[in-house]
Amino acid sequence: MRKKIVAGNWKMNKTLDEAVALVSEVVNMIKDEVTGDVQVVLCTPSIYLTTLKPYLEGQTRVALGAQNCHEKASGAYTGEISAPMLKSIGINYVILGHSERRQYFGETNAQLAEKVNSALANGLTPIFCCGESLEQRQSGVHFDFVRTQLTESLFHLTPEQFASVVIAYEPIWAIGTGLTASSEQAQEMHAALREHLAGKYGQEVANDTSILYGGSANEKNAAELFAQPDVDGGLIGGASLKSREFTIVVKS
Repeated sequence: MRKKIVAGNWKMNKTLDEAVALVSEVVNMIKDEVTGDVQVVLCTPSIYLTTLKPYLEGQTRVALGAQNCHEKASGAYTGEISAPMLKSIGINYVILGHSERRQYFGETNAQLAEKVNSALANGLTPIFCCGESLEQRQSGVHFDFVRTQLTESLFHLTPEQFASVVIAYEPIWAIGTGLTASSEQAQEMHAALREHLAGKYGQEVANDTSILYGGSANEKNAAELFAQPDVDGGLIGGASLKSREFTIVVKS
């Protein structure tokens, strides 16, 4: 059985006091209200990770994750954070290839392949993001575009390495716009990605891979999205910044 995961991507939000309050609220709500086998990952700004870690003591259901890491283990890369640094403070998850990183910082499929390598070499679970623009969807190339993202960034991995990767499909046109892919559109793409994985790694590996939906998923639409057979959870943006809304998503 593949793991059900809800990851909150805080992006560049919250002061330290606000971050502590939000983590405390989420941890307590999930402890009190959530049943079932779901892994929650809070991807906070990296500057807060060490401060927030004690608030998760004894919480096997809630983990911290980073929003990015550099492809090199160390070096003269001012302002960057490496996978060994994250591992050294006990972080287990890292988002890689978010559309905002691709758009604003020019991250390429080849660069992301190196980031995936570094994350896996240091025992981190990459939450690897893929997704198409509205123009690509309207022109009918969206399936091929997203398949290429997987092929060029992940298909160099051995089956054993790939088993540690989580996929997050995020239609770029639905991120922060209020638009959401319909449950049918989400299922269609998730099924296509799982089929693509099966073609490379076999059906068993594909069946065991968690594929999350990201793109304006919230407390109102999460249950319908998560009910789709190939949608295994979500990468949640705005709704992860409010404890009650995020907990409703997790309970979905």
